[in-house]
Amino acid sequence: MTPKTGRQSGLIPLLVIATTQMMLVLDDSIVNIALPSIQRELGVEALHLPWVVNAYILAFGALLLLGGRLGDLWGRRRTLQLGIAIFVLASLAGGLGQTTEMLIIARAAQGLGAAMAAPNALALISTTFPDRKMRDTALSLYGAMSALGLVIGLLLGGVLTNTLGWRWVFFINIPIGLLVFLGSRTLPATRGHHGQPGILGAVLATGGMVALVYAITRFGEAGFTDLAALALFGASAVLLLAFTLTQARSKNPLVPLSLFRDRNRAGAYATMLLLAIGPMGTFYVVTLYLQQVQQFSPLQTGAAWLPFAAGLILGAGSAPKLLLKIAPRLVAATGALLSAVAALWFSAIAENASYWLHLAPAMFVLALGFGLGVIALTQAAVYLVDQDKAGIASALLNSAQQIGVALGLAVLAAVAATISVPQEHAGVSPGAALTAGYSTALLGAAAILVIAGVLALTTLNGHPTPETQNSDTSTDELTV
Repeated sequence: MTPKTGRQSGLIPLLVIATTQMMLVLDDSIVNIALPSIQRELGVEALHLPWVVNAYILAFGALLLLGGRLGDLWGRRRTLQLGIAIFVLASLAGGLGQTTEMLIIARAAQGLGAAMAAPNALALISTTFPDRKMRDTALSLYGAMSALGLVIGLLLGGVLTNTLGWRWVFFINIPIGLLVFLGSRTLPATRGHHGQPGILGAVLATGGMVALVYAITRFGEAGFTDLAALALFGASAVLLLAFTLTQARSKNPLVPLSLFRDRNRAGAYATMLLLAIGPMGTFYVVTLYLQQVQQFSPLQTGAAWLPFAAGLILGAGSAPKLLLKIAPRLVAATGALLSAVAALWFSAIAENASYWLHLAPAMFVLALGFGLGVIALTQAAVYLVDQDKAGIASALLNSAQQIGVALGLAVLAAVAATISVPQEHAGVSPGAALTAGYSTALLGAAAILVIAGVLALTTLNGHPTPETQNSDTSTDELTV
């Protein structure tokens, strides 16, 4: 039976998908604000404190491919609901956590739930909204929530930590998650496709992704000469090479390599990786600058990023209409280059840079470019893909973005430390030394974004996305 045109293609499913993505991305940043309070109350050692954040990023990024494939096999709504349930239970465990170990395990479990929910929420867009206009609206909201959640996380984390206490940065997920779980019943229940998850492929891919994301986080903590990080990076390369070879020969591949034969789709994945490095790394560096140099409070820092939210809404909202008239490669490249201009603008910061004249305009332009780029790349990656591959195609895009976030944090943090630490040792004031490091890191972000723009121009489609697409869900995929 075809999807119902009323409720199942209307406002509630749209809100369910958008809220799911917001909740999952929000947890990339909401806990950061609470880290000092967590450290004081639980006596967390400085060495272990970053893992309250990294455990979530690590599990989320490493398990996305498996989550997307399970959605293709088990049914996307069912897998999304299971992911939300795991996420809610893990949030409860985190809020009740009494030890560092319990907190880190709960964060990893949240990452598992997020990895099952996120790619299937994206894949459900084409299943739930066969109408192009509604699908574009859902895609715009999804793209906006992919970064808006970070800003909301900073704001909400500051408010909750200052009022109800740090445990509520976990507890807040419970009512949101339960509402999403109940609302998910309005999404169409797709039958799973025949096939096996590919156990060997899952082990190799998960092991390779864990090693890669772990290596990235260690590079950010200890620098690019860290032997453990280099060993992990080498192990990741070996595991992912073995994974690629097994997928080429497997009858039930976790990742069908045919997805990469489409130059447009492969280009979208590579460009998304670089695009996520720039704005998300910039987000991290400028947040540190506001708190450590300008002495903003956590709540002030979250509020300071509101121009970013405005730019993101405008960029993600206008992209679908532009893509009907302008080639995806031009929209994505323009977005990347706008973000590059913003990062370059940021790099001219001084210790006393004006918020309204310098920082706020750059935040807006950074987000405007990111919003345009994300929507163009999402369309290129998931539109016109075979329905039995929609989950894994979405997971690959999510993986590229999540790894880009981790890379952005690691690379720009390492660059900033490389510049600022020697200056502090040479007697330069802490504020000036930090500002010099952040400025250099932001120049690096601008360079990465220029490369992303060039990659988009050379790999993505040169024709506007047609208004009518053959992406409707076939009638035998839906159950009543």
